[in-house]
This record gives sequence, structure tokens and C-alpha cells, in this order.
Amino acid sequence: MVVGALFIIATVAGVVGNLGFSTPLLDSPDYLTSASASGNNAILGAVFEMIGALAAVSIAIWLYPVLRRYNEGLALGAVGFRLVECVLYVIAIVALLSILTLSREFVIAGAADASVFRAAGTSLQAVRDWAGQLSVVAFAPAALMYYSVFYQSRLIPQWLSGWGFIAAALCLSAALLRMFGLIVFLSPVFLMMVLPLALQEMVLAVWLIARGFNQSAIASLSS
Repeated sequence: MVVGALFIIATVAGVVGNLGFSTPLLDSPDYLTSASASGNNAILGAVFEMIGALAAVSIAIWLYPVLRRYNEGLALGAVGFRLVECVLYVIAIVALLSILTLSREFVIAGAADASVFRAAGTSLQAVRDWAGQLSVVAFAPAALMYYSVFYQSRLIPQWLSGWGFIAAALCLSAALLRMFGLIVFLSPVFLMMVLPLALQEMVLAVWLIARGFNQSAIASLSS
């Protein structure tokens, strides 16, 4: 039940923080000016994104005591990759808050050294973007690991773990294609490749909260 709740918290907090607050602010052509005026939105975005990051790494940590009984290597690997994902999320959040500080200084400075502020803002945007992309690259192997254990152990229905494995592979492919500039963030192709995993995680969350793990699989291991 805890893991199911964490899946929901991580997804909802990440979407609200990123798409609800941070991205609209940073996508504005005059973000160096508007960020200062909408400082609360930037801070709220950072808070929601931090909640999502902590919930994401907590999923692997809470799963570890169960999954290690079936495959300790994959269970530990999932924790490691999700820790890396969390660190990258934090880097992206720090970049967002740094843009807020830069925006405030830009407004105070006025037109003086505007090109310097814009160069710094572009650099911080790049740090945030690359950290965000790499966080997905770190997340996907973790998902592949625990869905592999789920499939082998039958702790959840194999159709659900198989769906998760394929969807995680698609999500990793989307992240790599975006890194090489072959697809655009939030383009139709990108969404088609990442939405299956988002939907699967919500189905998995409801399943874990309502049904839990397969007790016969746990009893079989114990015997």
C-alpha cells in the first residue's frame, strides 16, 4: 500500500511541479523578467518537484526488502539507479531556483549587462534540461530491474509486470532519442512513447493498494 501511494505521489507531484509551475514559467520568452514577478510559482514548482523526487527514490527503497528475497542484485541496482535519478532531479531543482535568483538580479540591474544575464540564464536552462533528461535515463534501468523481478516472482500479475517492462524500455528509448535531438519533448511521438509507462504505473499503484502482492508467491518462497 505504501509503494502504491508513492507511485501516485511521485507522478502527481512531478507533473504538477514541472508542467503546472516550472515549464510554463521557463518557456516564457521573457523568463528573466517574469520569473522574478512569479517567484512563488518557481518555488512551488521546486517544492512539488522535490516531493516527486523523494517519492520516486522511496519506491525503490520500500520495494528493496521484498524484492531482495527474489533477486538481491536487481533489487539493489534499482535502489542505486533511483538514487542517481533523485540526485539529478535535485540538480534540476537547484537550476530552477538559481534562475529565480538570476531573474531578481536581472530586474535590479535593469538593462546593464543584459547579455551576461541572458547567457547565464541560458546556461542554467541547459543544466536543468540535461539533468531532467538524464534523470529519465537513470530511472528507466531501475524500472526494468524491478519489473524483471516482479515478472519472475509473480508478486503481481505477469501481464502487469510485462507491460511495465515494455513501457520502461519505450520510455528509455524516448529519453535517448530526445538526447540525440531526434524527437522533441512533449511532441506526439514523445508522448506516445512515455504515456504507456505513466498509465501502467497508475494501474500498478491501484493494484498494490487494492490487492497487494500475490500471497501465494510469498508463501511459495517462504516454504
